[in-house]
Amino acid sequence: MLKDITLGQFFPGDTVAHRLDPRTKILLVVLYIVALFCAKSLLAYGILAAVLAGLVNSFLIVNAEVPTGSMENTIMAGDRILALRTSYWFDEPEAGDLVVFRYPDDETGKTLYVKRIIGTPGDTVEMSNGTVYVNGKALQEDYIAEVTQGSYGPYVVPDGCYFMMGDNRNHSQDSRFWRNQYVEKDEILGKVVLRYYKGFKWIS
Repeated sequence: MLKDITLGQFFPGDTVAHRLDPRTKILLVVLYIVALFCAKSLLAYGILAAVLAGLVNSFLIVNAEVPTGSMENTIMAGDRILALRTSYWFDEPEAGDLVVFRYPDDETGKTLYVKRIIGTPGDTVEMSNGTVYVNGKALQEDYIAEVTQGSYGPYVVPDGCYFMMGDNRNHSQDSRFWRNQYVEKDEILGKVVLRYYKGFKWIS
């Protein structure tokens, strides 16, 4: 059974409040109730915002900080990027896409990498004298800052898998060096579309 709350409960004892006129007491009670309502509302909004942020980060975007320079000069060490998880819901990953994916040599799946897709399923990838060849055709890579050292391959990309390389080829641990050289499509989390720190830059 509900219990009535009287003004005396809000202002107990022999205090200054007892000497206030009734209208002032009523106003104070109303303000107290409004303050309680607002506090509860702010808490509810805060919880809702946290839940929505978690859902967005889990199902729509990948929000990540890049710790190394393996993608310079496209993405610099310390940059923060957004990748869209929705990018490959209806389309297939394409050569040239920058993607966030689970590092294939980490069995826990907790380590995330960002690299560029060089080879798609069925492609043959080879590097000779600083030039990358896909199916015998040289790639035009204006995002490479310096001549790549060494020759690698050929690599034949299996079905459902992708061959990844960093733009900073001489300082990138990528498909050329991993034990599990290829990234399965299910391990690609999203396509990088934006750098929002340091500075704002659309990435295509």
